[in-house]
Amino acid sequence: MKLGIADYGMNVWEGACYDYEERWLSLKGIGYEGMERLHAVSADDALCRAARMRRVGMGFATCLGPTPELSIQWTAALGKPYVWAQGSGPDFDIFCRQANIQTAACGRWGIRAALHNHLGSPVESQEELEAFLERCPECALILDTAHLAAAGGDPAEIVRRHPDRLASVHLKDWLVTDASVGLENWPRRGRFCELGAGNIGLDNAAVMRELTRIGYDGWVFVEHDTHLRDPLTDLAISREYLRRAGH
Repeated sequence: MKLGIADYGMNVWEGACYDYEERWLSLKGIGYEGMERLHAVSADDALCRAARMRRVGMGFATCLGPTPELSIQWTAALGKPYVWAQGSGPDFDIFCRQANIQTAACGRWGIRAALHNHLGSPVESQEELEAFLERCPECALILDTAHLAAAGGDPAEIVRRHPDRLASVHLKDWLVTDASVGLENWPRRGRFCELGAGNIGLDNAAVMRELTRIGYDGWVFVEHDTHLRDPLTDLAISREYLRRAGH
């Protein structure tokens, strides 16, 4: 397994990313091997950033370009395995139809589309995730442990049941801060936090054990959507959590 960072929360804290090379080196310094997405605005930019990441000893899993079509093409050209599945609106049937169309387009380029399960989306609960995987049999999965667990799901069970569907894994924890707020308003109900700091009983170490058991050899990305202090502090705590778990 390769351990990296999905840096959405870092961008929220900092307002954007102003110096990618500094970010790569900072994350490498606390024990991470790469970042999920290489953001690029042109083919030249994608190639240059990929080369710079390689030069500093960091990797990535997918390329995010200015359009879904370019994301597919640049990801394929750079030899990476998947792009995020896109979907619009709350309707589950439409969501699945669009995912299947994108999956077919990715297949023509030799890569996969991968769903990111997410609170507030058509694929939130374990039941919805299982239904999606059945309706979209060629689509892969970016399994987000905390989004699923916050909706009452069991991410370790998804790993056991669907090992061949995993494109990557997002590890994070969930802290309920106001249990009186329903899941339909999840941003007010709680927040994502460093590994081990949640209060819903999510055992990310157990997920990692299950990934090891099935022989998973892809990327695992730590992600904190919400930081209340320097993101590197939180991310270092999560890296230590993984070290204690044997990784």
